[in-house]
Amino acid sequence: MNRTGNELLEIMLESGHVTDEQFRQIGEKAAQAGETADETLRKSRIVDDELLVKGQATLLNVPYTDLVGHEIDPEVIKLISKPVAENTRSIAFAREGDSVSVGMIDPRDMTAVQAIDFLSQASGFRPKYHIISQASFRHALKKYEEIGKEVAKALEVAKDKLVEKPKAEKEGEIDLSDVIKGAPVSRIVSVVMRHAVEGGASDIHIEPFGEETRVRYRVDGVLRTSLKVPKYVHNSLVARIKVLANLKLDETRVPQDGRIRETFGDKQIDFRVSTLPMTEEEKVVMRILDTTKGVPLLEQLGFRRQYVEIIQQEIQKPHGMFLITGPTGSGKSTTLFTILNMRNEERVNISTLEDPVEYQIRGVNQSQVRPEVGFTFAAGLRSLLRQDPNIIMVGEIRDTETGELAVHAALTGHLIFSTLHTNDALGVVPRLIDMHVEPFLLSATMNLAIAQRLARKICERCKAEQELPPEVEAQIRKGLEAVPKSYLSHIDMSGPKLKVYRGRGCLRCNDTGYSGRVAVAELMPFDAGMRELINSGFPIPKVQEANRKNGMISMKEDGLIKVLEGLTTMEEIMRITKE
Repeated sequence: MNRTGNELLEIMLESGHVTDEQFRQIGEKAAQAGETADETLRKSRIVDDELLVKGQATLLNVPYTDLVGHEIDPEVIKLISKPVAENTRSIAFAREGDSVSVGMIDPRDMTAVQAIDFLSQASGFRPKYHIISQASFRHALKKYEEIGKEVAKALEVAKDKLVEKPKAEKEGEIDLSDVIKGAPVSRIVSVVMRHAVEGGASDIHIEPFGEETRVRYRVDGVLRTSLKVPKYVHNSLVARIKVLANLKLDETRVPQDGRIRETFGDKQIDFRVSTLPMTEEEKVVMRILDTTKGVPLLEQLGFRRQYVEIIQQEIQKPHGMFLITGPTGSGKSTTLFTILNMRNEERVNISTLEDPVEYQIRGVNQSQVRPEVGFTFAAGLRSLLRQDPNIIMVGEIRDTETGELAVHAALTGHLIFSTLHTNDALGVVPRLIDMHVEPFLLSATMNLAIAQRLARKICERCKAEQELPPEVEAQIRKGLEAVPKSYLSHIDMSGPKLKVYRGRGCLRCNDTGYSGRVAVAELMPFDAGMRELINSGFPIPKVQEANRKNGMISMKEDGLIKVLEGLTTMEEIMRITKE
């Protein structure tokens, strides 16, 4: 084939990834620089690297493979040693019989091909070459060092000791001192915790899974399996975690809660440990709390300017109730502490009751409730009222007693911040009434209710424009019909097509297309009209009408605006706002 040096550029033009104008400009720049158009195209970064590699695969008639997020069998990757992989820039990633798929950055590198051919003859396999990107190669190269390999080494050492007496282990007769001191088990737990922190996970799940034990990490609100180990090591892992968390080793019949504090680099990390008895073994969940992380700003969390202005007004009031609502994992605590930090000043006495203390804020008196010794939210709230507080933060209103005490504290001149579990802001009043709080007391104390969810943010590294199906676009336009213009002034909705984005998937986001999360929220201020509605039975249609008159938007509307702002996707908004 006669090469002109612009075949790749032509493929990108034909496939619509390069415009006619870009094609012309790249050609001109290449002529000026004295290089091929394809070289200029690569330097320009106009087209994503993965697309360029796909185009190269078409030119060379070699299959393309994306290894980012690809699970590779440790036995397969070891067919090519790490030094050889680095020298030849190749990775063995799949095997079927004696045929082994080998990914290469440059399949035209004949020296590298000859080296792999020679290795394959000695090892008894036939290589089938694929072209891969630099990102795929770097991702796959980590497989030599990552969690699976570290744990595998530890398992080899632990296997003889643990697999011989599974029956004794199940009956609780295993020598627990061996487990506690056992380096292999300690190493596995340490590796699991370290990789969770490095991967930005919020939770670790260690659970029985058939004949294996599965370790899953929750990253950006979604659980992903990170590791599987043989079932015989499960009870030893649980025992090691119990030791670190100061839990009772011989108690396997009831749930237990504890805490582990570890330092990774310059980060001090708290792991909130919860064990749960199951049919045979126990499951462990560890919530990861980074104690060195500062309190973010409301804008950083995703609250829009109009919301921030309302919140700033409400938190300056001398008394009343300020409630944040949403399901578990919706970011309520983070928002609450961000707002609390806005009032943290010398002339204000702030006291908190938490379970657990998640953010350390200098200047705030923070207490950890301990129900096992009678120090509950209700008991703590009674004590705090004798501590001359201006502002009290109660981690959660869980029961009637706490709800009534919070309302009475707000009536007696205190500003109360707390959280509640309801689906939306409208559910706050009916929920408190269900807790037997009198409506006339609520109407006198409620200042503001916020409901929120967390949506996954589109990864900025692989963000690309997306074409929506006509019915989805119509759904967005209809969903924003009633939204005040002030919320949409920065968005162009006049064109025939709405501009939205998605993540293609890359190394940074583990091929998910998402990285990080953003708050999607709705606010409900309690003005004189809203207080009257509480006293008249809180009819939802009239409440919604009053909210609309006050210029408020719903959580779903806030989410749709964030889709048009390029922060998240329509799929995410549908997922988090689903009833």
